[in-house]
Amino acid sequence: MASSGIQVKEREKHASGQAFELILRPWSKESVPNFPLPTPKKKHLSLEEIQKKLEAAEESRKSHEAQVLKQLAEKREGEKEVFQKATKENNFSEIAEEKLTDRMEANKENWEAQMAAKLESL
Repeated sequence: MASSGIQVKEREKHASGQAFELILRPWSKESVPNFPLPTPKKKHLSLEEIQKKLEAAEESRKSHEAQVLKQLAEKREGEKEVFQKATKENNFSEIAEEKLTDRMEANKENWEAQMAAKLESL
């Protein structure tokens, strides 16, 4: 059995399978099929085509830049919201602190009044 420079010989037959020997013919120019490979044709670009490609590239660059700026603006907006929430919470903590201070002063005055009343009764 020989085809395209390869010869196959059956070696051994076993219950588990078969063994083959492949014999390759030495390489020669006659063994290589001669079919022409097409050379890529170089397209000559006109000045107008080059200008169109440059304009398309510029438009693509501007579009990408606008998209990046939009993403940055959205990110900044999110940062502003976080900052506003943080300042709001900070104001809340200041208000809570003022209320606590007022209550502590009221409790102290109450305690002093009770002590004064006990001292008077004694």
